[in-house]
Amino acid sequence: MVTRRTLLAAAGAGAAGGALASGTAHADATIAINPASDYGVWEGWGTSLAWWANVFGDRDDFADIFFTTRTVAYNGTNLPGLGMNIARYNLGACSWNTVEGASMVASPNIPRFKQIEGFWLDWRNEDPASSAWNWNVDAKQRAMLVKAAQRGAITELFANSPMWWMCLNHNPSGAANGGLNLQSWNHRQHALHLAATARRARDVWGVTFRTVDPFNEPSSNWWRADGGQEGCYIDATTQRSVLSNLRTELNRQGLTGVMISASDETSYDLARTTWNSFDATTKGLVRQVNVHGYQGASGRRDLLYNDVRAAGKILWNSESGQNDSTGLTMASHLCLDWRWLHPTAWCYWQVMDPSAGWAAIQYDFNTLRAGAVQPKYYVLAQFTRHIRPGMRIIDTGVGYAAAGYDPAARRLVIVAVNTGAAQTLTFDLTRFGQATGGTGGVVPRWTTVPAGGDRYTARQDMRVNAKLVAVPFPAASVQTIQVDGVVI
Repeated sequence: MVTRRTLLAAAGAGAAGGALASGTAHADATIAINPASDYGVWEGWGTSLAWWANVFGDRDDFADIFFTTRTVAYNGTNLPGLGMNIARYNLGACSWNTVEGASMVASPNIPRFKQIEGFWLDWRNEDPASSAWNWNVDAKQRAMLVKAAQRGAITELFANSPMWWMCLNHNPSGAANGGLNLQSWNHRQHALHLAATARRARDVWGVTFRTVDPFNEPSSNWWRADGGQEGCYIDATTQRSVLSNLRTELNRQGLTGVMISASDETSYDLARTTWNSFDATTKGLVRQVNVHGYQGASGRRDLLYNDVRAAGKILWNSESGQNDSTGLTMASHLCLDWRWLHPTAWCYWQVMDPSAGWAAIQYDFNTLRAGAVQPKYYVLAQFTRHIRPGMRIIDTGVGYAAAGYDPAARRLVIVAVNTGAAQTLTFDLTRFGQATGGTGGVVPRWTTVPAGGDRYTARQDMRVNAKLVAVPFPAASVQTIQVDGVVI
């Protein structure tokens, strides 16, 4: 979501803030890759659908651009497909019907394309096969969900808010004061709406959600009645109740294999607070801990990772985004996640957005016409096209580089960001049993310089020399290094 992220980015760091924030090299440096480190198997890259898919979800070109690695024609150019393999479907909270004289109260500041329609229209009938449910709404976002799944994407279901009629003020943007807005008698109904949607997706849409998350930044109090998007404050006690109901309702729908994820808190520190407030029973219901990356360079990523690892849970950065069209801030924060958080998946919030700063591909707010590809797109491609699902997550020892290893292909991929002046980064592979490079020791690389001409420009001018690879980095650039012939 894009309404208040800079507030978190400006927040003070915790005890490890200095170490976490120093994730940028400003002079020539050597990076020793450690093959002994192993933070699990990389699951992949993704995006939430929601708003952009509500506008463009019926377009195959965008499905190919975001969910394949094909070369795709777009606006007179050829784009390298991002190869994302995670799609997060947003269950809406809006409808425009009236029930017993009650109807939705909409914020005066929410644009139509951010009002996602939900399926359960009338609380008087819980049967998803009845006319109280309308499964024909949200056609475009559903279309993109199906297209993503057909292209091999893992899928997750999440909700920004319960349906409007489950909210105390009937406003799915939040309470007037940012307080609790989910009615106490609708905890089970919110869970049922999610579970019935997951069942419908499996049976009719051909999509089996791997996980269901009933919340989105629930412990944050910026969800207000005059907000610009859907949202709902839900305290930890209420979360526990909803999670219990969700497991029951999923099971009742025959979805015992669908896992629960939670709680999609906005920051690393808040995610840790919420997780540690759960009792053992509630923790047992949650298979995957989702966190958002809006604390930027601050926050104790390391402590959250330790808590989640100790509990034996999967950890995803399920949503991140930055108001910087260059993509350099995104790359920097992503590398800090790699170094300290160790998620097994990483998702960008909206790959398409009216704001050039937030978008990989921008679109017009008024006409809803797709427009310019931002440098951020090509920076994102450095990561998503090369660190692929199934690779081992390897530690680089620094907060400005990420690495993945494919043992079958004997391939090491390193993506590094340089936010300062031009420098040379030397990648030290001496801890590996073998590191020869490709034919003739060649090491392919791809370069993006947001302020320059390089847009994911491929080169084959580097070689391995005594298990070292010295790579010149232009000022303010991101590069991917691919070293073949690597054996641990």
